[in-house]
Amino acid sequence: MSRIGKRPVAIPSGVTANIENGTLTVKGPKGTLSLGLSDLIDYKVEEGEIKVNPANDTKQARSYWGMQRTLVSNLVEGVTDGFSKTLTISGVGYRAQAQGRKLKLQLGYSHDVDVDVPEGLDVQTPDQTTVIISGIDKQAVGQLAAEIRRWRKPEPYKGKGIKYQGEYIFRKEGKKK
Repeated sequence: MSRIGKRPVAIPSGVTANIENGTLTVKGPKGTLSLGLSDLIDYKVEEGEIKVNPANDTKQARSYWGMQRTLVSNLVEGVTDGFSKTLTISGVGYRAQAQGRKLKLQLGYSHDVDVDVPEGLDVQTPDQTTVIISGIDKQAVGQLAAEIRRWRKPEPYKGKGIKYQGEYIFRKEGKKK
């Protein structure tokens, strides 16, 4: 039994959910998201909540159960509140600047790095060392944050690089004489 899958997903006021042609569509104040439904799981929209149950008692259906419930929950949370990730840049001369649908990064390379911001996401730079990525799709927000972080991962000796806010970087001691 999945402890996560057993709990129904509550639908707040102002949000509508609809199942049509194997797709769950959720509309809310921030936009519309949809999810392709698995044949191994039964989805029911009733009385202000979405219930997710395995269609049969196979091991694969039970293993999908909790994950599918979490995906449905992310849809509902995305159209009501949205998601955001904050990246922190540390290093001498390292900085970021949002310019329309592009993010310009100076990360110690001989050239500036330009990252295109996908449609549906918003990138803000309140200061030169902070990048805030926000949107309604949790997967897209996390993917863009990972692509930006990949340009200069934090290194363990001086801690320079791009890290998630709150991420702990295990620091190593340098060479000794």
